[in-house]
Amino acid sequence: MRDALTAWRADVDQEIAQLLPRSITEEQLGDLFGGPRFEYDVEAIERALFEPVWDLLDRGGKRWRPVLFLQLVEALGEDPNEYLPYATIPEILHTGTIIVDDVEDDATLRRGEEAIHLRYGTDIALNAGNALYFVPLKIISQNPANLDPEQQLAIYEMLTFELNRTHLGQGTDIVWHNSPTVEITEDQYLEMSACKTGCLGRIAGRLAALVTDASEPVEEAFAAYAESLSIAFQIGDDVLDVKHSLDQAGKFGKAFGNDIREGKRTLLVIHALREAEPADRKQLESILTANSVTDEEIEMVLSLLQETGSIDHALETAERLAADARSHLDGLDLDPSVKESLEEFTHYVIERDR
Repeated sequence: MRDALTAWRADVDQEIAQLLPRSITEEQLGDLFGGPRFEYDVEAIERALFEPVWDLLDRGGKRWRPVLFLQLVEALGEDPNEYLPYATIPEILHTGTIIVDDVEDDATLRRGEEAIHLRYGTDIALNAGNALYFVPLKIISQNPANLDPEQQLAIYEMLTFELNRTHLGQGTDIVWHNSPTVEITEDQYLEMSACKTGCLGRIAGRLAALVTDASEPVEEAFAAYAESLSIAFQIGDDVLDVKHSLDQAGKFGKAFGNDIREGKRTLLVIHALREAEPADRKQLESILTANSVTDEEIEMVLSLLQETGSIDHALETAERLAADARSHLDGLDLDPSVKESLEEFTHYVIERDR
């Protein structure tokens, strides 16, 4: 899978550029959004949508969701190149969600540079992020793989279902973030992650089954694999935020102790609150609900997460989810070499260092 991430990245970005050009013309705007009744301000539209989106895309990102889609298509014995335009759907949707997410979290950094809403303004960021929820639908209507109408409808319905659930997860996370207390169970955290992060993975999995006209059991198995993989990825991301020191944070692209500063209710802090001594628990809750946090307080939280075994607990949970993901591939008629790559990816999402 590591090789696949490298091999497919340029092709995925090229396909995204086919749909969302770096520099837009009036003719391309007409193709994408329909012709104007009067006159488009092409320069304004480019500055409002295309420029901030490509600013973010050019900063990096693993593109693992589109590559996962392509690998699943290949695992079914199909040529992934035939379905390459569809691979952009989960990546464009993901890009929209993180633009909006950074506004809602008041984040300062994304992929090592200032967040899009800080560089271009909150109004531009929200408009661009929201637009990216709808732009990928154009691929379905363009129908590059000549899908049957029933397949197209099924994809529309799938995207509606999964995108609605992403907002359940994000809404839950926002309420937790703004709550003066921290009273969350691990199962509630995992369900939030299944919605907020898992649904974007499920889109990649279900889409691979739908475009290849695979059976419903295959679609369900791909969805379950991708969901567990995505939650494991999120937990791995939370662990990375804790593990990276102040000097290393620049490489990872986040501010030092970013999740703690934002008061995020991660699996690690939920476990620490349960295991800590009463005085430490009170101090941890106070830091998580404070308007501002010092570096010294972040260091105190990091030490507490180590003392309570919360980092190890989070990694063990991620490992269980990775094993669950692999189990959903068993019994499917998949290309053995691609299946091995898909299984290896469940280890990568936990063991990666960035």
